[in-house]
Amino acid sequence: MAVAITEETLTTPRHTTGFLACGPADGPLMIFVHGWPELSWSWRHQLPVFAGLGFRAIAPDMRGYGRSSAPGRHEDYALQEIVADMIELLDHLGAEKTVWVGHDWGAPLVWSLAQQHPDRCHGVANLCVPYIPAGFAPENLIPLADRTVYPEARFPAAQWDYQLFYQENFPAAVAGFEANVRNTVRLLFRRGSPDGKGQPVLTAMVRAIGGWFGPGAPAPELPRDETVLTQEDEDRYTAALERNGFFGPDSWYMNPAANIAYAERARHQWRLTMPALFLHAAYDYICETTDSRLAEPMREHCANLTEGLVKSGHWMAQEQPAAVNAHLAKWLAAQFPALWP
Repeated sequence: MAVAITEETLTTPRHTTGFLACGPADGPLMIFVHGWPELSWSWRHQLPVFAGLGFRAIAPDMRGYGRSSAPGRHEDYALQEIVADMIELLDHLGAEKTVWVGHDWGAPLVWSLAQQHPDRCHGVANLCVPYIPAGFAPENLIPLADRTVYPEARFPAAQWDYQLFYQENFPAAVAGFEANVRNTVRLLFRRGSPDGKGQPVLTAMVRAIGGWFGPGAPAPELPRDETVLTQEDEDRYTAALERNGFFGPDSWYMNPAANIAYAERARHQWRLTMPALFLHAAYDYICETTDSRLAEPMREHCANLTEGLVKSGHWMAQEQPAAVNAHLAKWLAAQFPALWP
């Protein structure tokens, strides 16, 4: 029997969070946090599985996305604000602690929750983006780049060049994505391939070519990658991004100094002691963690770290859901036998 997913909403004086809920109301809580430029729907393959195992599985639309608030200032998308959104959600759900699961920008958010509020975490599991204790910001990412793929003379910011493009040409970045949102969705959500290994990625060249797709150009037209998105999935992403636009999603990239300062205030808690799971994507060449040094700070600062490898590109939970679910379930059973329903 299919497990029902319901749409719910939390509104507080500071923020509205729309979220999907699945599973028994009294089950132990798991909260799944999406990244750029996704939705709660990105966890459609996880919610019913873990609900079926007895968990209360929750996936919010993050700030700037879907049915959640989309404020109009860059500073409203600093991690400190979004962590507060999640603590409000956790309070609303009536739980002291949860297992947090994050992907893409959801991962730095979940790592921040573990760092800033360890008392609200049973454990944390993240896909693709490892823990950067000093803050997820270009200043802390570029020194970890693989310079055999990105020689510094040609690629000074390595694959993180696109993050600097947001800071230098924000209106152009937004305009490029919004020029044809459906094309943008189809271009972004594609499966990974071993063919790209050791090759520079587009994100290393965004400033050099004057935009994600060239100066003032929209995303090129490509067929939908049906291994990642169905027509319904494509329609959901397109409708949400056409309604809210890319100002909010892109503004997550506009607060590196604030995010570094936020992490610095928790320096005494940089070492994480709760169980942590990290899943490497074998074919994610932006957040490349298997050959570069990107995962080193995580390994140095997690006392109880489990690592796994999934043969997928960046959209791991959608491209290889069975593998992701298996890694999560195995980790939960091993680390939280008393929590398991």
